[in-house]
Amino acid sequence: MKKILVSIVMGSDSDLPIMKSAAEILDNFGIAYEIDIVSAHRTPEKLFDFASNAHKRGILVIIAGAGGAAHLPGMIAAISPLPVIGVPIKSSNSIDGWDSVLSILQMPGGVPVATVALNGAKNAGILAAQIVSTKDQAIQEKILAYKRELKETVMTKANNLNKQI
Repeated sequence: MKKILVSIVMGSDSDLPIMKSAAEILDNFGIAYEIDIVSAHRTPEKLFDFASNAHKRGILVIIAGAGGAAHLPGMIAAISPLPVIGVPIKSSNSIDGWDSVLSILQMPGGVPVATVALNGAKNAGILAAQIVSTKDQAIQEKILAYKRELKETVMTKANNLNKQI
């Protein structure tokens, strides 16, 4: 079994449909991860334990998704020495997701959270893989191949578009 390098956490199971995109990307790159629910408001003790100990368990990066007030990524970043990638999620009690975006984006000096787009868990997975790749050449090669595939897809679409005009 591979060593778990990335932790994906979310405030509620209602966030799972969005956060699965991060897990799928990590699967594609062959990066082992764990996934859990850690609520900043409903399980503060679990949050503190998780954030205090993730680095001791060998985790290299944390992806934290949250909607509404979206305190989870910032609270983890306040406690953990690890890089935290925040995924703002448009939730049922959200103000079109802007509350989540701003809560995660507008962190005070000294407590950074890398913030991706609203519901952007796929990009969070890619960013986590890029962070892991700084210590793993094989992962870096997979990322380079992924970027080549993105380029080829765009070039094919551009060529097809030109044929239609």
